[in-house]
Amino acid sequence: MNVARRSFPAPDGVAGSAAPEPLRRLLAAGRPIVMGILNVTPDSFSDGGRFQDPARAIAQAQRMVEEGADIIDIGAESTRPYPGMTPVSADEELARLKPVLPQVVKLGVPVSIDTIKAAVAAWALGQGAAMLNDVWGLQRDPDMAKFAAASGAPIVVMHNRDEVDPSIDIVADMKSFFARSLELAAGAGVAREAIVLDPGIGFGKTPEQSMQSIARLDALHDFGLPILVGASRKRFINTVVATEPAQRMPGSIAAHLLAVENGAAMVRVHDVAETVQALRVAAAIRGMQ
Repeated sequence: MNVARRSFPAPDGVAGSAAPEPLRRLLAAGRPIVMGILNVTPDSFSDGGRFQDPARAIAQAQRMVEEGADIIDIGAESTRPYPGMTPVSADEELARLKPVLPQVVKLGVPVSIDTIKAAVAAWALGQGAAMLNDVWGLQRDPDMAKFAAASGAPIVVMHNRDEVDPSIDIVADMKSFFARSLELAAGAGVAREAIVLDPGIGFGKTPEQSMQSIARLDALHDFGLPILVGASRKRFINTVVATEPAQRMPGSIAAHLLAVENGAAMVRVHDVAETVQALRVAAAIRGMQ
């Protein structure tokens, strides 16, 4: 598929004026929103290959919905923040998505498309996806901001770096990155209320910087935008307690509870039922104070 620069009409059923509505509905719940992760890839760092089979992928999405996921985030190209990921063409990405995404949309919860390609995002929204998730924060595909504006769909703008630099103040770097992303968004006509910020835990960061990103999350409140944190099974947990990705659920929950305490409106997780339970219990205890 050609991903050269071009204009993007809003997909059928996605009117620019109403498109942030899925985000407004989610945030109106008045509690942390749980985004379930569905990777239809062979090489994602935690569950690569487990859900390549479309039937297994759809069943996993159904399970996450039953467990309380508010939104399902589907990715068909690994964006793993470690060596080993293999870039794929838009055609390959779409081939992985076509048997899965339309069926997941039918489950009745909003679906987010995790892609850095505007052409893939356009197809996904045309199939009923409600939200975009760009791990390069509008700074890779020059068409992404243009398409986000044309569609009006809510978009997660994530902080990322090509290289890890232990010497930098990672929060200052995030703020500079987001300022640039928001400048690109405004220039393309993306509504500010359609944007969610993601500090990008594990992406272009040392484990210490990932933890700092959560500990100092309040520094991002200056932007006045909702914040999503995706700490699920990330490598920084292994530096605290040596564990393989599948063994990091307790550390993931701890990180997400602290992220919510520090102002995160959404968390992106592999382990939906356990995270939903932890958030509800924390909220119940907080309500007794």
